[in-house]
Amino acid sequence: MGKIIAIANQKGGVGKTTTSVNLAASLGVLEKKVLLIDADPQANATSGLGIDVESVEIGTYQILEHTNTAKEAAIPTETPNLDIIPAHIDLVAIEIELVDKDQREYMLKKALEEIKNQYDYILIDCAPSLGLLTLNALTAADAVIIPIQCEYFALEGLGKLLNTIKSVQKIHNKNLDIEGLLLTMYDSRLRLSNQVVDEVQKHFNDMVFSTIIQRNVKLSEAPSYGENIINYDASSKGASNYLSLAKEIITKNS
Repeated sequence: MGKIIAIANQKGGVGKTTTSVNLAASLGVLEKKVLLIDADPQANATSGLGIDVESVEIGTYQILEHTNTAKEAAIPTETPNLDIIPAHIDLVAIEIELVDKDQREYMLKKALEEIKNQYDYILIDCAPSLGLLTLNALTAADAVIIPIQCEYFALEGLGKLLNTIKSVQKIHNKNLDIEGLLLTMYDSRLRLSNQVVDEVQKHFNDMVFSTIIQRNVKLSEAPSYGENIINYDASSKGASNYLSLAKEIITKNS
């Protein structure tokens, strides 16, 4: 039975897509069968895996509309064991189109039922908002990873996200779990980075992953070449961080 993990935070620029793409690739390299779903209209996870966004004909939009199945939308990537359901800019329209549909929060959950057992992990890269797309992801997911950047406004908005998760648990998905809080963009030379790490670990204890994602030039460069960090530079600090996170998740779920 595959585990569905949403990667969510309504703040932009916290490392959601970087985490989605590189965690998916790392799990694939560790011989887990992985599906990445791009649920962000910006489609950065799609282009970050070398797929031309303009050429996407079947993707997240079509599976939410139920005009195509998830199986039809999933395409293989150049990374071993990793498939993706890509996104296109037309995903922007989905919030308006779903708004008057029955069971609108359950569209993604229903779409994934037929393929859930074909993967070890299904990761959902969420949009930087708490709209209907993210709600669909949280309703479909078994767990959520929350990336938090090690910067001044790190904890701002986290309460709002945790409240959203609570209400999703209450109304739509009582089994939704928090897989962990992931500290990203860490720079050990900065006092502020270290303060944020201390504060998050103090407040959230066991909910925080042991792995911390460090600032790394290679991590920023990789998407411009349409590659994940494992394919782009397997010896980089970024690759080693995401492999470590993947191992932590596998251990936690074994």
